[in-house]
Amino acid sequence: MATTDEDQPDAAFSPAVELEELEKAGRELVSIDATPLAIFYHDGEVKAVNNRCPHMGFPLVEGTVDDGILTCHWHHARFELSCGDTFDPWADDVQTYPVEIRDGTVYVNPNPERDLPPAEHWANRLETALEENLRLVAAKSAIGLQDAGVEPEESIGTTLAFGTQYRESGWGPGLTILGCMTNLLDDVEPDDRKRALYTGIRHVADDCAGEPPSFDQPAFDTTEVTFDRLKSWFRDCVEVRDADGAERCLRTAVAADYSAAEIAELVVAGATDHPYLSTGHVLDFANKAFESLERTDWEHADTTLAALIEPLVTAARSDERSSWRQPNDLVVLLEDTYGGSVTETSGLESLAAAGQAADEPWTPPADLQEILLGDDPEVIVDTLAEAIRQGATTEDLAGEVAYAAATRVAQFGTANEFSDWNTVHHTFSYANAVHQFARRTDAVETYRGVFDGALSVYLDRFLNTPPAPIPAPGENDTGRDPDAVRQAVLETFDAEGEVDEAGRLVAEFFDCGGDPADLRQTLGHGLLREDAGFHTLQNVEAAFRQAELAADTTVDRGLDSDEREQRRRVPFIAMARYMAAHFPTRREAEQTFTIAARLNRGEAIHEAADAN
Repeated sequence: MATTDEDQPDAAFSPAVELEELEKAGRELVSIDATPLAIFYHDGEVKAVNNRCPHMGFPLVEGTVDDGILTCHWHHARFELSCGDTFDPWADDVQTYPVEIRDGTVYVNPNPERDLPPAEHWANRLETALEENLRLVAAKSAIGLQDAGVEPEESIGTTLAFGTQYRESGWGPGLTILGCMTNLLDDVEPDDRKRALYTGIRHVADDCAGEPPSFDQPAFDTTEVTFDRLKSWFRDCVEVRDADGAERCLRTAVAADYSAAEIAELVVAGATDHPYLSTGHVLDFANKAFESLERTDWEHADTTLAALIEPLVTAARSDERSSWRQPNDLVVLLEDTYGGSVTETSGLESLAAAGQAADEPWTPPADLQEILLGDDPEVIVDTLAEAIRQGATTEDLAGEVAYAAATRVAQFGTANEFSDWNTVHHTFSYANAVHQFARRTDAVETYRGVFDGALSVYLDRFLNTPPAPIPAPGENDTGRDPDAVRQAVLETFDAEGEVDEAGRLVAEFFDCGGDPADLRQTLGHGLLREDAGFHTLQNVEAAFRQAELAADTTVDRGLDSDEREQRRRVPFIAMARYMAAHFPTRREAEQTFTIAARLNRGEAIHEAADAN
């Protein structure tokens, strides 16, 4: 700080307060170029900082200065007065300003050169938010990075790297939510993209809080191992729950530059050697890992995919569950089809070979959905096997099973226990993951995921007893403005128990000529303003993907116009009903997001927000 008079004052400095007045008062609040400044006289020196506490915006001029430390009285954030650095990671460094004294007047430069550009500052704060599990800092960072023009993939990549490194138990709900939010970015409005990033970041930070870090097992020193051998080793290690061996095999496959499709084949093989691992979570986790890499950077595939090993080798196996053995032994049905055991594929390979020789492209039989939603597991398995024999691909059948699973959610009977929403949801999210893997790799093992998903749909049949009716196209053509219907959908989420009305309103929206893209934005906003749980976030993202695929693939399926229309609607109806069952929540996360947005705009949180 300069303390001598200058003949030619720097034009960047503006007069702020008389030094004598400041010495008497100890502090003064002034505004220069619309910048609120708290100016302090302490230990014989003059210091100037931004009056807004960087934590929550409280006026620092009302704080306490002692022994060179400025303390905010609201949440007791502490700042080193000379440089503005905080003692408390949950706050932030406060901006300081150069001071000069000329002819008894304190001059301040209100526009000093910033230490870091906004993008770099918020990137650093994002790392702090993850390391310290700080929700407000996470929200500020998500907003600040977007406002600074940083591509969301950068924030996602940072969060993905942190989540895979600092959670010894591997891929979990937080990283899965991050993947879901990544997939929603293109479907929601700009402000909701910030909410989506904040949602993914805070869940990853929360998942890693208090967890020991992951210590990598390296790839083998040689990459001269055939893919088939690595795949065999990998499956053997998973079978005996050998996490270290499985990780080394997987990392070696990546190091050997095998293609993304081949790596997907290796993973889907290990994840379907036993049916429906951990109620479908394992394959869903794996799908989100691949989707995250596809959105960000395959360069980090080894670390990202290695996080899948722990949940894979510790998974609960449905062939060891009574529900898959009694009263109908579903595992025996699978073994007969697969080739003798649940880990076999020879039977499926024979069926697929016959299908490749089929004369005509496969078309779903008219009663396929009725069969998939029926109560005879043997008929379900036989029908799927015959479809493969006739040329049905993994993608063909995975799409059909995913639609059946979405129908289960759309027709869930609200007389059931509330927890059973998760039962139908697990099947749906699993079926969606199988469908996505089928689009990623033509591995024959993916057929096992199709069969497993179909039998889970069968096991969920009692949750549609009686089935909630799905409105037929045209049944709710009220002539209303689709925007008014969208608003009505949001309003159903403000009250408990509006499950059936939410589904009906979605049907009305379509009947009134609404654009699915608009409905996506509405449902996305409805999701992101709530404290939505893991399964709800999964459900909406999976429904978005299935609705998108249905719109793209139903034209050539031999369906009439009403059937095609219903296929694109059912995922939306299913998700709206699921959301209505789980909303409203306390919306604590939205409160934090709103505070962060106001702070980043320069508003004072302790003052009332504008009415609009």
